[in-house]
Amino acid sequence: MLTFRRALLGAAAFICMIFLVTRTHSSSTSNLIPPSDSLKNSQYDTQSTRTGHVPTNPASTDISRLAGTKEKKPKNGQQLLQDMSRASLRDKLAYQFPYDVEKKFPAYIWQTWKYTPASGEFGENFRPAEASWSEKHPGFIHEVITDQVAVHLLRHLYTSVPEVLDAYNSLPLPVLKADFFRYLILLARGGIYSDIDTHALKSAAEWLPENVPREAVGLVIGIEADPDREDWAQWYSRRIQFCQWTIQAKAGHPVLREIVANITEETLRKKNAGLLKGFKDNKVIEFTGPAVWTDTIFDFMNDERYFDMSTTKGNITWRDFTGMKAAKRIGDVVVLPITSFSPGVQQMGAEDYDHPMAFVKHEFEGTWKPENLRHIGAIDDGKR
Repeated sequence: MLTFRRALLGAAAFICMIFLVTRTHSSSTSNLIPPSDSLKNSQYDTQSTRTGHVPTNPASTDISRLAGTKEKKPKNGQQLLQDMSRASLRDKLAYQFPYDVEKKFPAYIWQTWKYTPASGEFGENFRPAEASWSEKHPGFIHEVITDQVAVHLLRHLYTSVPEVLDAYNSLPLPVLKADFFRYLILLARGGIYSDIDTHALKSAAEWLPENVPREAVGLVIGIEADPDREDWAQWYSRRIQFCQWTIQAKAGHPVLREIVANITEETLRKKNAGLLKGFKDNKVIEFTGPAVWTDTIFDFMNDERYFDMSTTKGNITWRDFTGMKAAKRIGDVVVLPITSFSPGVQQMGAEDYDHPMAFVKHEFEGTWKPENLRHIGAIDDGKR
């Protein structure tokens, strides 16, 4: 029988439960959305990363639009459930990691190394470079992912695309996995990837000119090499080579989707043919490094699925980027000049580290010697 005392106790318990639920919900929400109004207009996605960074006034640059990207964002931000069991690899990746160019750049900084900064074995030479990214990007989520953690993180992100995990686990060299990791994490989460031996000289808020709308850009890359010499092929893999030690992207970008698909398919092909055993590190640049990265970017820029090719006079080639001194925008891709990500190399027109367009400093450790030039861009080659 329901007495007055039991009814009173039940009402009190119900009120306490409502209070706890609403209090927990309010607390968890405050961790995701920053209270400061000054962050609302940031170019970075603060709702998924706790906080953001307010853009400053970058130097003005000459932007050339060579073509227009066709790919549209998902309507209403929603996806219908589909049976992807028989879909192609690229369709699976597109479904799992949809691309919306109008979203803000995620406020993530990703790096990978054998050890975390908290470890005594991290390496004193890397500490200033690693710390510079947090110093220049206060409020960003900055993660140094170890080789062991990368396995579990990628398993979480790519469970629905098992062939990608198979390919990653099958790669025979740590440098190959480190290369592949940068594309995988940016495809799935977006943000900035930078090698552990790379210093941030300026905040990413200053990488794009003021007159470039952030909601129209999904990928920011730099030029690694622009060898204006007749014998360039003896020292470099490509006439123009795009940098891959620092990349900024929004999740799901088609370039990232394509390079992940390419590496996955090529890895599994080599695995089935027994070609991964005894793989030589001098082939890294073509397999997962800046050569295949450069090829994938050029393929994208000339792909009629994404661009209206009738508005251009021909294919986009290295000639559109050689000797450039300011940023160029091709659809939703911004290409920065060689000074931005490769300052201080004292050749190919690159300016020094104190130049206004110098954004990151990469520790080459002698790789710019002629005998090593063809291996530029292979992350931590010989160090891991």
